[in-house]
Amino acid sequence: MLKIQEIREIIKLVDQSSVDEFSYEYEGSKIELKKNSGLQAPVPQFVQSHEEVKQPAQQAVQQAPATVQTEAAPVAEENKPAESKADDSNLHKITSPMVGTFYQSSSPDTDAYVKAGSKVDDSSVVCIVEAMKLFNEIEAEVKGEIVEILVKDGQLVEYGQPLFLVKPE
Repeated sequence: MLKIQEIREIIKLVDQSSVDEFSYEYEGSKIELKKNSGLQAPVPQFVQSHEEVKQPAQQAVQQAPATVQTEAAPVAEENKPAESKADDSNLHKITSPMVGTFYQSSSPDTDAYVKAGSKVDDSSVVCIVEAMKLFNEIEAEVKGEIVEILVKDGQLVEYGQPLFLVKPE
């Protein structure tokens, strides 16, 4: 479940972006944000279970114009994490501690912190997640070898989203 500070951070990021609608679902919890279109104040909705989501979502789809539905589909596809090719049952997942933008290096003209096959330890910096103009270094927190990078450089990541798969030593 998201903490209130994380929800506030999401609201600020959506407000500052060109995104009109934002939806996040994780472990049965869902948050939906819609920007003010001039008709009414934006209202964040927080829903606890899938059962509560089904009926309002179906009503919204029936009421929404067809153009909104076709425009929203590519955004959802774009933010999905890449499917993992490796068997991740015995691998450690390094996850994003916040909502933000994923960067593999400290600047565009420098090498990535890690690549597939790189050895890391507990305090190794593996990437940066930028949130609200703050660049946060993300550490591996496990000793091992990077097996796979699950997101692309410059991609928007969500709280708790897996970023790397690490084979622990």
